[in-house]
Amino acid sequence: MKNTALTHVHESLGAKMVPFAGYNMPVQYEGVNAEHEIVRNGVGVFDVSHMGEFLLSGENALALLQKVTSNDASVLEIGRAQYSCLPNNDGGIVDDLIVYRMKENQYLLVVNASNIDKDWKWISSHNDLGVDMKNISDDYSLLAIQGPKAVEAMQSLTSIDLSAIKYYHFEVADFAGIEHVIISATGYTGSGGFEIYCKNSDVEQVWNNVFEAGKAFGIKPVGLAARDTLRLEMGFCLYGNDINDTTSPLEAGLGWITKFNKDFTNSENLKKQKEAGVTRKLVGFELTERGIPRHDYEIVDADGNNLGIVTSGTMAPSLGKGIGMGYVKTEFSAIDSEIFIQIRNNQVAAKVVKMPFYKK
Repeated sequence: MKNTALTHVHESLGAKMVPFAGYNMPVQYEGVNAEHEIVRNGVGVFDVSHMGEFLLSGENALALLQKVTSNDASVLEIGRAQYSCLPNNDGGIVDDLIVYRMKENQYLLVVNASNIDKDWKWISSHNDLGVDMKNISDDYSLLAIQGPKAVEAMQSLTSIDLSAIKYYHFEVADFAGIEHVIISATGYTGSGGFEIYCKNSDVEQVWNNVFEAGKAFGIKPVGLAARDTLRLEMGFCLYGNDINDTTSPLEAGLGWITKFNKDFTNSENLKKQKEAGVTRKLVGFELTERGIPRHDYEIVDADGNNLGIVTSGTMAPSLGKGIGMGYVKTEFSAIDSEIFIQIRNNQVAAKVVKMPFYKK
């Protein structure tokens, strides 16, 4: 089991620690609902240093990215980030990721912790272009400072204007007394804020200064359990649940990051799938009766016939109702379609809704 550079800090704060993607990670501190609320209305900090980072450099770095990712990385200017995915050869997804354009010929790829080795092998296997690839995952830490008060709470820690960093833009600047920190207006919560990339040797200083600066704003540490409820209320996909090696980006509602103005892995087959139409779709649903949907619960029609499967589900803290995502046959994917979730012996009524579930 790997530790992050802050594992001892979480343990000293009394966090409940669990194994996650090969790492010893904090799942909660004072409780999921309280931590969820902190991020929705104030400011909270996640240690997500288990995520992977690859650096791609050289004159063919963009060409390699265009070959292995579904989105069009050619539109990225320096200081911009982009959500994308790595399609496989069989219509599924190797991983989803964020691509940062750092310099003229240099890109940072941020990948899921559980897929670091898989992604590295996959991208390397397509690198016949002489691109310099570095796996810097073990050297860097990542803090997600999330919530509507994040800008105001963190402004004293940097010389740049945090409010000027637009969504999916970033700056490399001083932060919390450390030079050359990536300050990225990205996140996985839908409540605004930043993701901070720094070296492992600097992260404890950053953490301490962040909490000192945020004290007047009620800042709190937040665990992975609330990260999951926050992302689900926004309808953000989680790799391994909502997308995987067998789900196509088009089935998953990720057509917006699947650009056919270039050739990429399996693009011909995905283009045909788009033209023919998908037979199943990832939808959001909310229960119209009491209950909590869970991963792998069956989705059925009124007669109990199988329509699909729940991929993610929870009792949404901000909404006070059961919500979830799952794949259903396309004819049941329209908004307001009635479906049922098989919860033990009961068929619990639900309806398909437009995501995000949580509207600010």
